[in-house]
Amino acid sequence: MLPDDIRDEAERLTKLAREVEQRAEHDAPFDGDDPTVSEADRYRQRRDELLADYDYVARLRSGDTDTHLVLHPDDWTDEEGTVVMERVDTDEAIERQLSGTGDGDNWHAVEEHNRAVADRIEREHGELHGYNAHRLADFAGNHYAKPIEQLTPPERREFITDYYPRNAFPDEQQRAALEESVELTVEAAEST
Repeated sequence: MLPDDIRDEAERLTKLAREVEQRAEHDAPFDGDDPTVSEADRYRQRRDELLADYDYVARLRSGDTDTHLVLHPDDWTDEEGTVVMERVDTDEAIERQLSGTGDGDNWHAVEEHNRAVADRIEREHGELHGYNAHRLADFAGNHYAKPIEQLTPPERREFITDYYPRNAFPDEQQRAALEESVELTVEAAEST
């Protein structure tokens, strides 16, 4: 079975690859090779290498409204990559939702809750921490459709190391205060 940290890292790397590709779709095309494709490929390659150490592979399963990452033992498949049903033991599989927010009303409730927490941080701790709290609210609602207090430690780390530097456009003071802002915001969310 895969350790929890490997599961979390496989999910994180898969999301990063998908985000790079989604950004590339929205950006204007340019001449020459697209470096975002190789960046996405690097994330997937790193994920696949991590999983291979445990004899697991990754597959994406897309439905009408969502996409799931499925991690399963490599020996479930034959040489052509086709799953052999007799080899499948569903207890060995791990499935993580990558996209889709489920019920729209739930997303709105999550968004309202997260905004209220960010507003509270801004009132109680000032604009600097408020700015960062609102970026965390963006991330929690739009990427995970969950309240801030339900973000796992790896998801909070993803926000700090990946999402924030790419999407928040912080100034030096905001960047320097980020970890404290996240702590304040999570604590406030947990007490709500």
